Order: sequence, then structure tokens, then C-alpha cells
Amino acid sequence: MFSAPPSVMTSPKGNRAHKMKLPIFTQKGMLEVPSPTEKDWSKDDEDNCVFSDPEQEVDSLPQPYRMINKLVNFLFDRSWEIIEERDVLRTAELSRIQPTIYSPFIESTLNKMPNCMAVSQDYVFIGGTKGFSIYNLHNAKRIYVWEKLKVDVTSIWATDLGNEILIAPVDEMGIVRLFYFYKDSLFLIKAINEVDDTSKQTTCIKMEISEGGDFAAFLLQGAGDICLDVYKLPKESWLKEVEYPQLSANSKKKVRQLQMNTLDPVKTDSFEMDINICFRGDVKLSLPVHIMKIKPPKPVTGTTFKSPLEVFAKIEDCCGLGSGQNHFIKDSQWEQQVAIFNATYKKYLDGEWEEELLSMATFHFLLPSFIIAMPAEVKNPPGVACVLGVHWTGSHNFFLYSLNRTLKDKVDPESTWPCAAPITVSQLSCCCSYLVLACKDGVLTLWDLAQGFSLGVIALPERCLCQSIHFLKYFLVHKGQNMYPEGPVKSQMKCVVLGTDGSLYLVAASGTQRPTLSLLVERPVKHPEEAICAVAPVRALPGMVLIFSSNGSVHLMDVATSQIICAFAPPRSYHLAVPWKPVFVVSSHHPCFLLRGKTPGKVSSLDSCSFCQACPLLENITRNCTIPQTDMLDNAAFPQVLPLEKRCENFFQKRLQKLEKNKAKEQEHWTRLRRYSLLLQRENFKK
Repeated sequence: MFSAPPSVMTSPKGNRAHKMKLPIFTQKGMLEVPSPTEKDWSKDDEDNCVFSDPEQEVDSLPQPYRMINKLVNFLFDRSWEIIEERDVLRTAELSRIQPTIYSPFIESTLNKMPNCMAVSQDYVFIGGTKGFSIYNLHNAKRIYVWEKLKVDVTSIWATDLGNEILIAPVDEMGIVRLFYFYKDSLFLIKAINEVDDTSKQTTCIKMEISEGGDFAAFLLQGAGDICLDVYKLPKESWLKEVEYPQLSANSKKKVRQLQMNTLDPVKTDSFEMDINICFRGDVKLSLPVHIMKIKPPKPVTGTTFKSPLEVFAKIEDCCGLGSGQNHFIKDSQWEQQVAIFNATYKKYLDGEWEEELLSMATFHFLLPSFIIAMPAEVKNPPGVACVLGVHWTGSHNFFLYSLNRTLKDKVDPESTWPCAAPITVSQLSCCCSYLVLACKDGVLTLWDLAQGFSLGVIALPERCLCQSIHFLKYFLVHKGQNMYPEGPVKSQMKCVVLGTDGSLYLVAASGTQRPTLSLLVERPVKHPEEAICAVAPVRALPGMVLIFSSNGSVHLMDVATSQIICAFAPPRSYHLAVPWKPVFVVSSHHPCFLLRGKTPGKVSSLDSCSFCQACPLLENITRNCTIPQTDMLDNAAFPQVLPLEKRCENFFQKRLQKLEKNKAKEQEHWTRLRRYSLLLQRENFKK
């Protein structure tokens, strides 16, 4: 920090001669005669000299003016630093290529705050105050409202069952209800966890419905306990009961048409569906069958067995192998091990201990495969889930439970997959063929469940852990464009992994080859406001993902090139209510997504953005996004998608072509030798 010029704060005694004085150097300590040799001069001479203002030797400022002078100088210096930083950021921002920003092609203003959204087929389900609403996906027209609750709906799921849709809203009290939506009728099936005694009321934290809607699992918490309830859904009975309601024994009342709120029509070029939906409260559908209740695994304690033979006798058919529960370690050995650990790492363990959180579960419904062993007498229909995979918070194990059981059967896992570190994140692909387990040490394990082998293990960079995993439908790059293969693809998977530091990676695995890890978005060091908070694949567009940033920006990225294709933004009068936790939903069959916005002066609004109409750059992709099987068979650039017979045929053809080429080269070589030999014979004959 340097002193201010004399013109800033000086005494009235200063004159013009004093102001013209130049700064002088004053050396600290005693003066010494310097050595005549320059090599012997001290290199610290500059440090021993003090830069002083001659004006201060005559008149130094008294307190508190000296402190004020320092503060003013500090403010000037800090302001100049901020100006320089902003100038650098502005220059960098201008040099960056800004993507084209598209506005939504449909805007629907809601009179109540939407808390959650789900999409299935051509319908959008929006949970809000005292119930949920059903909208047409193509024209944003509301076609039905169900508002019979005393509290708001906080989350909602919608599962496609073919011609029907299974809807599961969860209210603020944690009560989950199942609705059956068929054609123009809505049926209430059951409130899963609603009880008369409020002291025994449980809260639904998480739920999952199997592909096809044959099973459902609900993670319930209450009274300091947590459990996972699994139900079998009688969807075949539901279909018969709604098609022939007169055959239902519980049908007592007449059909009751609910009045719908009138809305202003939405002007759009898309087709409109005029559907009059009615609530069929008179028809009672078959209730889901409770087949299993799973509780968190007990902590590993001392053994109760008296001999190792009892341990092996406990493990029947290897069902308990790997769980860690069946062992022959005594309590004294555990206590001795804990004492040694505490003594070794005492300096790291001292301090306040955080309260241990209640264990949470992540679960997936798995289809029959080679990797999951099932009893021979169990015949599971194709495409129907047969196993429930579960892992709990802080657990190293991934448990597999058979769904072919009743509530009276003993709940024990059929098999256990132990990992080297606690499992933090797991994700199952939409086709239920691939599974990724992410551990606390940043290692990802890739499984091909359909073929029954591991696709490999890959680790994220150091100090980067997995935050979320999102599967992509496998695509190929053909003539510079991302395209889906027309036929089925085996042992080929791609997924994007969002790191805890805001970085984004692409993980690809192909058969027995080593999986690869590609960096898509670096950790935002210079622009922390651009940190990625959510990622959503767009299945209608090959290799495209939506990226939501903390600053409220929404971008569409091509993972094959790591390039931003375009950006989406609500109208100028709107903004995202919670940018770091956006409320959105992406359609699986249509290239569109819906995003909740907020504007001053209104309660809320829903902004619907469609890629097809709002982004002309992607119209060609949506029309031509599939590569025919014949083109892949004829193209040698895609050997990974070819059948085994075709790959063997191509291999032998290449081998034969190589042998023929070598044979031609060999014949040419012998021909040259013969010519050379004839020339030598002629020369010798002339001589």
C-alpha cells in the first residue's frame, strides 16, 4: 500500500516547493562501504530500501486521518481490480460463440402453482393445489381436473401401460394414490399408505413402477422406521373391469360426470383432441397385492454361531453369500478392531459427530436375464420383471429379491453383489438391459444384464464423484449425423454422468472392449454460475441432452461433438422460479419438453417448448433419425451393430482379400526376379 499524493491529504503548511519534491530511498540499518566488486554486492539491497514520500517527513497525517487515507486508497485499488476483472469477463463473454436462443411455441398460464409434472403418451399430468390436472401435450389445453384433496400434490408419476396410463400422485402428507386412466375415464384404485390412525401414518419418500406396470414399490417412512413395500398390480383384471363395468360386483352407483373449469382456447397449429374425461367413482377396481416388505439390512455385529459349520449351514443355495451377515467373527474381535481403529485415527475422529441419517433405498425392477439366476420351476413371461434390485445408503451390497413370492414368505435376498465401496448412485436403462453402479470412490461398474456379463469398470477423475447417471438410447454417427440403428443392438451402451463438481462426462461401452470416458463439460471454475444442476436426455433426438444451469439457462448439447446446438428461454416477462432446481419434464416419444416459469404479478405459468417447431435446425434430425439395417450391414464402419455371423463373414472376407493381395505381390516379385535373371543371362551371352 502506497501513500496518497500530496494533493490528497496534506497540511496547509505545505507549499509548492514541497509538492515538487521527488520521492527518496532510505536504507534500513547502518550504512556500510560497498565492496568494489559487483559480484559481492548483496542481492537484498532493494529489500533493505524503503520508498518514502519526502512530504511525509515534513508533515505526517495524524489519526484518524491516516487511517481514513489508507481506507480511501484501499477502496480505489479494490475498485480498479474489480473493473479490470469485469473487463476481462466482458471481453471473454464477447469472444464466446453464443448459441441461437428459441422461445416456447406454446405458453399456458395457470391459475395455481404447479409443483410437479409428468408426461405419458400424449398427456401431461401437473400436480398442484388439492389435486392434479390433465393437459393435452400438443396444444397445452386442459382437459380434466381432479381436486379432491385437502393438501397439495408434491410429486407425480405416470407410467404407460399400452392403451392405459397408471398415475401415482403423492400429496404433502406423503400419501400416494393410484389412478387408472383408460380412454375417457379416470378410476381411483387405492390410497396405498392411508390409515385411520394418524399416529401410524407413513410417508411415501420414493416409488418405482416396473416397465409394463406389473409391479410397484413404495419406500415408506414413519415412526423412526423405514421399509420398502412391493405390490403386484393386476393390470389384466383392471382392463376387464373398465371394459365391462357391469360385471363388477362393486359397481353400485351411476357414472358421475365432473364439471371442468372453462379455459380460454389456445391458438396453435397442432391438432386438437377434444376429450370429455369423466371420473368413474362407482367402479371399484381390483386392489394391488402386497407381496413383500423389505427393511434395511441390520448392522454387522458379533456372531451367534457356535461353529463354522453352522455358518455354512445358514447359507442355503448361496442365497446369503456376500451379504456380510453370516460370519464367524465374535464381539470381542469387533471391539478390539474398533479400539485399534480409534487409537490410530484419533486426531481425525476428535470433534462433534454428525447425527446418523436414516437409511434410504434405491431400487430397480430387473427383467429376466442370464446374470440373474431363477429357479427352474419359475416360468416368468418375457418382458415382465422378475427381480427387484435394492441398495441402501452406506451399503456396499446390491441385493436381488425375487418377485415370485407372497407376503407370508421369508424376505431374504436371492443373491448379493458386493462392491469395494459404498454404492451412492445406481441407474437402470429404459430398456432394462444395462445397469450402472457408482460407488463412493468414484468408480463406475457397467453391467449388461441381458447378455449376463460386465461391460467393464471405469473411474471418474480424482476428487470427482458421481451425482447422477442418465442413459442414452444407443446411436451411431453416420455421415456427420447422429442416427438410431433400426434393428436391435447388443452389448452397446452410452450414458452421461454428472459429477459433483459440475463436470459432465460421456461413458461408452462396447462388448468386451474397455469402456471409454469423454469429457463433455469442464468444471466451471471461472463461471461458477454456469454450473450444471440438471441433465435430461431427449430420446426423440439421437445423442442430444438438455443441460440446465444454475443461472437459469437451458441448452441442447450434442454429446457426439460436445457442441451446444441451441438454447431455450422463456418469454422476456418470465423467468425460472428456482433455477438451481428446475421443474421440467421431457417427452419420451415427442421432441418437446415443458418447463415451469414464473412472472411478477402472476401466480405461475407453464412454458412448453417444442424442438420441432421452435428449432428449425433440428427438423431434419427428427425426420431422418434412423439408419436402415441394410446400410449398417453394407457399411464396415459399424461392426459393433452387426450380427455375429455377419461379423465372422466380414472377417474372413478381409482375411481372404489380404491373402489374395499378398499373393499378387508375391507373383509380381517373382516376375521381376525372372526378368532380372533373363537380363543377366543376355549380358553374359554377349560377353
